[in-house]
Amino acid sequence: MFFERIKNRWSCPGGYKEFLVIAIPLILSTSSLALQEFVDRMFLAWYSPETVAAAMPAGLLHLAITGLFIGTASYTGTFVAQYYGAKTYHKIGPSVWQGVYFSIIGAVVIFSLIPFTPDIFAVFGHDQIVQEHETIFFQVLCFGSFPMIASAAMSGFYAGLGKTWPLMFVNLFSTSVTVFLDYCLIFGNLCFPEMGIKGAGIATVSSGLCSVICFSILILRHHESEKYNIRSGWRFDLGLFKRLIKFGLPAGIQFFIDLSGFTLFILLVGKLGTESLAATNIAFNINMIAFLPMIGSGIAISVLVGQYIGAENPKLAEKSVYSSYHITFIYMGITALSFVLFPHVFADLFISKSRSSQEMEVILPVTIMLLRFVAFYSFFDSASIIFSCAVRGAGDTIFVMIVSIFSIIALAFPTYIAVYWLEAGLNTCWVIATVYISALSFVYYIRFKQGRWKKMRVIETVVKVS
Repeated sequence: MFFERIKNRWSCPGGYKEFLVIAIPLILSTSSLALQEFVDRMFLAWYSPETVAAAMPAGLLHLAITGLFIGTASYTGTFVAQYYGAKTYHKIGPSVWQGVYFSIIGAVVIFSLIPFTPDIFAVFGHDQIVQEHETIFFQVLCFGSFPMIASAAMSGFYAGLGKTWPLMFVNLFSTSVTVFLDYCLIFGNLCFPEMGIKGAGIATVSSGLCSVICFSILILRHHESEKYNIRSGWRFDLGLFKRLIKFGLPAGIQFFIDLSGFTLFILLVGKLGTESLAATNIAFNINMIAFLPMIGSGIAISVLVGQYIGAENPKLAEKSVYSSYHITFIYMGITALSFVLFPHVFADLFISKSRSSQEMEVILPVTIMLLRFVAFYSFFDSASIIFSCAVRGAGDTIFVMIVSIFSIIALAFPTYIAVYWLEAGLNTCWVIATVYISALSFVYYIRFKQGRWKKMRVIETVVKVS
């Protein structure tokens, strides 16, 4: 009976096969991003403890700020999915173009932060050498903000259509470019200059540039460009742009707040010393192995929910969400078990070839201890991603944003008290983070079960074309 149910769930609409067809390329895409971040931080750990300690706070701060615009621009995928489900194909191209125009606004705002960077990192009182590296890395990343945001908007075209293989190929290509440039520019290999953390920033910016160039070529030359109104739909559409802001901006704010919360958490942990900061950075980067593939699953479920909502079929939308959660839970269980049973396999990648091996050896046992926290909260993290992306795919972005606003207080304020008032150690900080992630998953699951998202739409009311 069990295997018969699995077989039926595999092939039915809203089942495992339908989810995996869309999700596998997205999972591979986000896994390539995980690999990119992992290798980048690994090389910086080999270069020096100070550079790996600086990379995570500076990188997360930039991603948090950029995430406000990436989260909004990438919401084009939900518009595309719902227009596709409603068979309103001529609105798909213009939706993507509005995301590109929004990217220009985001790039200008982020670029204006460059002069204030030293003052931003001075607030948190990290070691002076770490602050210098943080400043360099953040400033370089700011220069490359536009291609990062614009590529997120363009990726919504393929994601929303459910044709996710091009996303995978573009991300794999851009990741290979980044890894190659990391190897060359951080250490000065293959006749390139040795640039340390600045080289890592240039490599990351180059990845975004490669992505936006590839997406531009693929989308403009798409074989159904006329059907989707891609080339002729380039004009600014105020009404469509406003709706992108209305539904996408709360998603961007949620992305910004979530990342800001963890950025603030890491910056506060940095007050405990470079060793605690480096161990936390390494543990979070190892956590990316589990986390980023789940982002691919989350994007896939947003697409399926969007398409079924656009087609006026919320029952299949709900079924597809549970199908995705079954699969992601199995994956997360295997990953969490590997963190517990084989922590040295992951941690040694950062430690073994470091130029400062004696300093990094002190960090090793701390990192292994932190991986136990990662293994525990990973199960809750997967539920949080799946159910939050499900309601976002329907347009329930205001609720997700409000939850994020309260949740950052729930993470940052207790951590601040623990570090500055109670003078607690690293374990206490990570207990707070674990409780925060676990509680968040229950909030999103309850919202999903309430079912209000089933009546939501991001597209205007239209008469479907048969």
